[in-house]
Amino acid sequence: MHGIVLFDGVCNFCNSKVDLIIRKDKKDFFRFASLQSDYARNLLKEKGIDPDALDSMFYIHPKGKVYIKSSSALRIAWKLSFPYPLLFPLLIVPPFLRNLVYDFIARNRYKWWGKKSTCRIPSPEEREKFIA
Repeated sequence: MHGIVLFDGVCNFCNSKVDLIIRKDKKDFFRFASLQSDYARNLLKEKGIDPDALDSMFYIHPKGKVYIKSSSALRIAWKLSFPYPLLFPLLIVPPFLRNLVYDFIARNRYKWWGKKSTCRIPSPEEREKFIA
């Protein structure tokens, strides 16, 4: 079973985080789809989440639970190789505080890191990790 990461496919910052996850996912746990894909839009609708919420990364646990914003980032970090699991205890910080930082970065990500004109196209080596 795989965890699914839904990310903004045109966001340079988000794509760099996908690259990091791929490099640090030593157990091949994660699969990816851009939020702009039909797959992600339909999956979010199924879960009762607005598919136009492009300001967030979503992590869907293999058992179906959906995590958003900083909770998704920390749960993803838990599954990566060292040192990223060391971030997991930050879950004890109340989400409204953690998400202040997350939302600040999300609001400014295009301004600071830029944006692509089209969604990411996985390389041939990455293709098996991408659902859509």
